[in-house]
This record gives sequence, C-alpha cells and structure tokens, in this order.
Amino acid sequence: MRHLTVLHTGPQTLVQDLGRPGYAHLGVPPSGALDTPALRLANRLAGNPESAACLEVLLGGLTLRAESSCTVVVTGPRVPVSRNGCAVGSHTPVHLAHGDVLELGTPDQGLRSYLAVSGGLAVPAELGSRSTDLLSGIGPAPVRPGDTLPLGPITAPATGADVLTPTHVPAELVIPVLLGPRDDWFTTPATQLRTGSWTVSEKSNRVGMRLQGTALARTEAFQGQELPSEGIPTGGVQVPADGQPVVFLADHPTTGGYPVIGVVPEEALPLLAQARPGVRLEFRPQD
Repeated sequence: MRHLTVLHTGPQTLVQDLGRPGYAHLGVPPSGALDTPALRLANRLAGNPESAACLEVLLGGLTLRAESSCTVVVTGPRVPVSRNGCAVGSHTPVHLAHGDVLELGTPDQGLRSYLAVSGGLAVPAELGSRSTDLLSGIGPAPVRPGDTLPLGPITAPATGADVLTPTHVPAELVIPVLLGPRDDWFTTPATQLRTGSWTVSEKSNRVGMRLQGTALARTEAFQGQELPSEGIPTGGVQVPADGQPVVFLADHPTTGGYPVIGVVPEEALPLLAQARPGVRLEFRPQD
C-alpha cells in the first residue's frame, strides 16, 4: 500500500478535509480545515478532488518520508519546503520517490500550512469525514512521529500553475460581522464593534479565536443575566461575562449560554485561521 511515514510533526499536525457539517443536532461540530481555500487549492494542484483529506500543519516543523512514489503540494502562507535537504518551494507539485524526505519550515507569516498528497490521505472516515475534531475527539488522532499515513488511489495527474500567490496575513485585520441574533443585549452594538479594537490572544485554537481589548458592554436590562444554551454557528461572535469576544471556528461547541452579538461571514473565516497571537483586529458591522 502507498503510504508516508511521519518523522516529526512540529507543534501540531492534523488530518483535515472539508469537515462533517450537518450533525449539530447530535452535538457534533463541523470541524474540517480552518483555511478551506488553501486546502482546496492544495488538492487541485495534487490532482485530487477538493474534498480529499490533507494535513493541516501548525507553524511548520513537519517531516515526512515517502514509502512509495507520490506527489505533494504545500499551500497556505509562504513556507520553506525541502526535499532531501534541497529547497523546492511551496504552492507547486513536488514529486517524491521512495525514500525521499520532505521537510516544512516555519511560515513567514500566518499559522497553518496544508499538505496534499496525490491520492489523498486514506485514513478511516467517521460520519462521512476524515477530519480531526479536537473538541469531540471524533476522527483520527493528532498526527505523531512514527505514524504511517495510508494514501488513496491516484485519480488524476498533478497540475501546476504559472503564478500562485501564498496567503497574505496583514498585521491588522478588518473583519466583517453581521449583527445578531443577540445584539439587543448590548448597548449600541454596531458602534461598539466598529469603534473597538482587539488583539488575537495566545489562548486561541481551532475551537475559537479569543480576543483581548475593548470589553463589549451590555444594556442595563441584561446586566447579570445569562441565556439558556442555544445553537452557535461557525463564525459566531460570543461575548462572555467579561465582555471579551470569542469568534468560534470549525471545532466550536454546537451550543452555548453566552449571547452572540454577531456572526463573521464564512468567506472571512480563512483569514482568521491564519492570524497569529498579537495580530490587531477590528470589526466592521454589515447590513
């Protein structure tokens, strides 16, 4: 069987695909790649369906050995990639012969790189997805040194492109947000979001991006009150009692008891997935 052997993993390496949406009624988060455009691109360049399972690599440090011939592609932020010690670059198909070793360095900016392999990662699926869900524990365990990663059958040749721009993550983010469903809990919610300023906390993870900065104030009528648990969408901006917002990402809980002041649109979430701790963030409420 075609496979890869994991030699080193860096801070965190997970198997991810496009997730398992549709199970919130069972308490199962959607999970899946946080930067879906990067995963889709890696799969297309490797000749895979966009839904194939890849590796999501946090801050680099991954080393793999090919135990059979394959093609790999690394996307996301610009990151050093080497084959047998020689630089080969990211965002381009790289052929690995049996015994070749691939190494990922640390991205210049951003957090997460995506590594696709021709044929996709053929680990067992759970609830229709091969994604690792860190909150519920569903899906494959985080990748560890010594793991063997099986590969699926190749369905199409790898394809290159003349020009591909790595993901750019600015030092300051301006993120759109749609108000509701509990914006009525807050004094002038649009103004508070528009004039506030936050930085990304080091406590952020795949469950949610925790922010530090302006505390969002509730109206007098809702001081000291809490909600019964209700559904939370991906991108929901939940505001705990201390007023510091949390933007929920792919592994978020499906319900929660703090009010959600707004929801970040799906198209803005991949950029949040690449924001390192300390990056400044502002919200722009949308109609």
